[in-house]
Amino acid sequence: MISNRVFSGVQPTGSLHLGNYLGAIRNFVDLQSDYECIYCVVDLHALTQWQDPAELANNTREVAAAFIAAGIDPETSIIFNQSRVAAHTQVAWIFSCVARMGWLNRMTQFKEKAGKHRENASTGLFTYPNLMAADILAYLATHVPVGEDQKQHLELTRDIAQKFNHDFGVEFFPLVEPLIFGEATRVMSLRDGSSKMSKSDPSEQSRINFTDSADEIARKVRRATTDPEPLPSEPAGLAGRNEAANLVGIYAALARVTVADVLAEFGGRGFAEFKPALSDLLVEKLVPISDQMRRLMDDPSHIDAILAQGADRAAAVADPVRDRVYEIVGLIPA
Repeated sequence: MISNRVFSGVQPTGSLHLGNYLGAIRNFVDLQSDYECIYCVVDLHALTQWQDPAELANNTREVAAAFIAAGIDPETSIIFNQSRVAAHTQVAWIFSCVARMGWLNRMTQFKEKAGKHRENASTGLFTYPNLMAADILAYLATHVPVGEDQKQHLELTRDIAQKFNHDFGVEFFPLVEPLIFGEATRVMSLRDGSSKMSKSDPSEQSRINFTDSADEIARKVRRATTDPEPLPSEPAGLAGRNEAANLVGIYAALARVTVADVLAEFGGRGFAEFKPALSDLLVEKLVPISDQMRRLMDDPSHIDAILAQGADRAAAVADPVRDRVYEIVGLIPA
């Protein structure tokens, strides 16, 4: 049994932003030294809501470019797009017959995305946690880096693995463990510290995009919502100050220090001093990545070749797992 294999994915559904970097992509880079890593652009998940075909293809390449520009090595780790490996959907169908309706009905993300028009939501949006489980378990992954908003889906993956093993009397699928990281794994909007930073927010001022220039980053930080009080000297002083806590948390995460460390340096100082320091740090960390992304996106055939090679390597892992799943449930594999 594999003891240290990581699987994770990012949806290609619009511009990547600071929350994607601190909450996921930077962690993907860090994990390469300790785990066998498989990183997927989950383009099939993107289809749960309507996508412009040309934009979806471009966004898929952009996420792959972001992976590489941020430091994921396609020779060491596997980088590919989900739709190239058939085992994902094949195992997902098996899991759709294992998972229970009640389990899916409890998924809070479906309720949030479907909103008041639940009856008009696609069936793919309802059942995509089964595909997410297949994404992970087709590789017998043991660990998945997750944010707080994905913990429920990972619990469902564990439930599906456990039920499959129990129903068929095997110990085949591992019970995957979450990898949850430290400061600022949940980056909030620059306009509203109570809302998560999101590419779906209509205001460009709410987020720092991977593609923002140094001037755009500085302008967005300068305009970020704050309060008139100086920064406290200890973390307890951030209670009830969502916007201040968000900016301090972003600085801490980027600098790889604690919130307490940031407040020890900036406590008692106003945002007129803190915001320029935060802007400088954001520019230092993000602009080199965005520059490299642009260079990669100028040669889409190179990105496609990396994705194709990654898909071949991914299929070499997932196809034997799918074949064994077929045998376990009584299907005759090809």
